[in-house]
Amino acid sequence: MKYKNLFEPIKLRGTLFRNRIFAAPTGFQDMGKEGILPPEAACYYERKAMGGAASVTIGECVVDSQFGKGSVYHVCLDNPFALHSLARITDAITRQGAVASAELQHAGMYANRSLPVPGVAYGPVDYDDNGREVRAMTEEFIEYTIGMYAKAARFAKQCGFGMLTIHGGHGWLISQFLSPSLNTRKDKWGGAPIENRARLAVSICKAVRKEVGPNFPIEIRISGSECYDGGYDIDEGIAFAKQLEDYVDLIHVSAGSHEVEEVFTVTHPSIFLEDGCNVKYAAAIKKHVRTPVATVGALADPDLMEEIIASGQADVVEIARGLIADPDLPLKARTGREQEIRKCLRCLACFSTLINRGQFYCAINPESGRERDMKFEIPPAQKKKVLVVGGGIAGMQAALTCAQRGHEVILCEKNNRLGGTLLCEEGVPFKKRVGEYLKLQAKLVEQAGVDIRLNTSVTPEYAMTVGADVIIAALGARPIKPPIPGIEGHNVLSAEKAYSEPEKVGAKAVILGAGLVGMELGIYLAMLGRKIAIVEMLDKVNDGGNFQHFKAIKVEMKRYQIDLHLSTKAVEINERGVKCISSDKEKFFEADTIIYAVGQEPLIEEASSLRFCAAEFYQIGDCVVPKDIMSATSTAHTIARNIGR
Repeated sequence: MKYKNLFEPIKLRGTLFRNRIFAAPTGFQDMGKEGILPPEAACYYERKAMGGAASVTIGECVVDSQFGKGSVYHVCLDNPFALHSLARITDAITRQGAVASAELQHAGMYANRSLPVPGVAYGPVDYDDNGREVRAMTEEFIEYTIGMYAKAARFAKQCGFGMLTIHGGHGWLISQFLSPSLNTRKDKWGGAPIENRARLAVSICKAVRKEVGPNFPIEIRISGSECYDGGYDIDEGIAFAKQLEDYVDLIHVSAGSHEVEEVFTVTHPSIFLEDGCNVKYAAAIKKHVRTPVATVGALADPDLMEEIIASGQADVVEIARGLIADPDLPLKARTGREQEIRKCLRCLACFSTLINRGQFYCAINPESGRERDMKFEIPPAQKKKVLVVGGGIAGMQAALTCAQRGHEVILCEKNNRLGGTLLCEEGVPFKKRVGEYLKLQAKLVEQAGVDIRLNTSVTPEYAMTVGADVIIAALGARPIKPPIPGIEGHNVLSAEKAYSEPEKVGAKAVILGAGLVGMELGIYLAMLGRKIAIVEMLDKVNDGGNFQHFKAIKVEMKRYQIDLHLSTKAVEINERGVKCISSDKEKFFEADTIIYAVGQEPLIEEASSLRFCAAEFYQIGDCVVPKDIMSATSTAHTIARNIGR
């Protein structure tokens, strides 16, 4: 057993947890306005338990639907009609051997903002929230709110939950009372003394304990530090934890505040942060409390998690996105298959699609968000000979899924390696997980018995000689070269070339195009010491729908002083730089290198030339419409899964 500490059980109160890996709270927004979760939610949470997590927490369970909802889509624990759907979820989790936990949450001063007509909210003090009234909680209202937590705890236990997680961090109600800058009350519930600001949290924990009994584990999530100027630091986090240690069984240490954009991607670590970046807060608190401590944030590597437990930095590791990317992470680590773990890219696509579309779709796990569809076996496939053309993201996933379904698969790639366009980003430090994913997929394709033919361009004539029953064209796209005078100059590079050969980029560079490719490239080059300006002809950047990742990009662009010029069109390139037009005025940007990142042109004609070389033909990935890893992966998996049905 390589990870003996990670898989050592832990007992909290009267409950034994089978290992030290807990599935951190994640909400599920696919629900009606009444806050009733559908059967798909049970499948989503059960999948984590099936993969080996010791505890699975249902996030965003609001204790007060009138004054506590931060979003329209929250489970309401004061709605008795939620019982059946929650009981279905707790049964699904517990029958897999895990402990089901409910996260008790209250938005406080940030409640009722998302209503058609924003409603009143209550917080520590009177507050003007951009014209919306926030009222200071009276003594009676505080006692009422504590009572709502107690009632919610009683109801959650009735629903079959075996643990409760009280959310006391990230800017929600409890942390609003803890904040010395927000909570300026003069009574026993606020002010300078930590005992006063922590009184609400302590009172809630006491009330919850009274309802659930002495042998029922209670966890509390806190921000060890709010990580921004004006927020509290780790010293305050330690003092807060010490106030709580006698009333809870696990102190779950996170970081940051959801209301401060620059630390959103600290709370939910971005690709630009190191693995386990928030462990230091848990480790600092653990030195000062008797209660077991959990850590969370940017955890996907079992070697790192084992070291965290073995070194005493924390007693439990909690994982959210890592178990969306691979819910079998615990099982794979325990059974010696840690090299097969799909490690979260931290691209935040799951978070963006949750808010935009109500589902946790993952860039590298095509089953995420579709757990109910994948729950049962489909009929065995009628074996076919499948030719996959293109060994990028879509092609590798299609080949892998076809092989898993029992087909004879040939995968042709025109270059000497599998991986496609994204191979150019291998040297980028913050893209290391992308490189690992490409290598893992290539390895899995080979292990699946796929006939891999590298350095092979597939023409219609070649395809006919293969004699395939099915052709899947995943040829990708080529960079669009904008028709700008001077674009053929020796000082002009494509984004792909700049990524793969950054030494060719001069000290000062201008990037044409403020999409994710251009902005991430700008950050990479700035990390290498280049002075970067980005020029975009539109009046806004193109975040590709991943607006949460764009929050992290903005932080890094500010860090590296990257200039962004919107509504600015490049009209001519010369040896000194690029001439642009902005608001009918001419601007000239001096640069040693001009880089174009204005989009991709799908290889439609090349793919279509293979359309009638087999009885079945499918065109997938960027050679249809250039999108992202998530789109390529999900489409490839779905189409390949259906072949031979």
